Amino acid sequence: MATITPAILAGNQEEYKYQIERIANFAERIHIDITDGMFAQNYTIPENQVWWPPEIKADIHMMVSRPSDHLATIIAMNPNMVIFHGECEEELAPIFRKLKEETMIKPAVALLRSTVPETIADAIKEAEHVLIFSGNLGEMGGRANMMQLEKIRLVKEINPNVEIGWDGGANLSNVFNLVQSGVDVVNVGAAFAQSPEPEQVYKAMVDEINRKGVF
Repeated sequence: MATITPAILAGNQEEYKYQIERIANFAERIHIDITDGMFAQNYTIPENQVWWPPEIKADIHMMVSRPSDHLATIIAMNPNMVIFHGECEEELAPIFRKLKEETMIKPAVALLRSTVPETIADAIKEAEHVLIFSGNLGEMGGRANMMQLEKIRLVKEINPNVEIGWDGGANLSNVFNLVQSGVDVVNVGAAFAQSPEPEQVYKAMVDEINRKGVF
């Protein structure tokens, strides 16, 4: 069953707390964006300042150049999943093997719009989740580039059992098509952040992805 997952992007602790509190009453799983100011040019709060309600599963999206510099902190945090970018400066397959051997943290890889899955096949083979990234690094909002859905087929040719995530421009008008195209986890940021009633938006999206119908 597909999941709607609120995304958190905050530049300071006050904003982070505000965003968490807005979705804590209804979210079962959240997506937390972390940047290092290099891979993505803007800064968010660092991973050592991240927290979440214990009843919620947290996926940490690390938009960083050197995953190994952050690995010890991530392991200590023990999230549900950590997502590193296939375009980073390091080989991800050894890092993913370490996570699977030593922790319960699910390793995941994100693909920017220009990245062809075959170029990071080793990481995809080791990953438990592949994030199709259609947005702009370190920014909330934007438009969903539905052409990126073609990557799902290419990813599944490399790792048939991997979970597929989507990040960028998801909203009520396109979540049904995203899920019908094979997305398992739809990360949603601006549609919640810009709404005065995020829980109502969430419920509408859940109803939308579970409705019967065709494109």
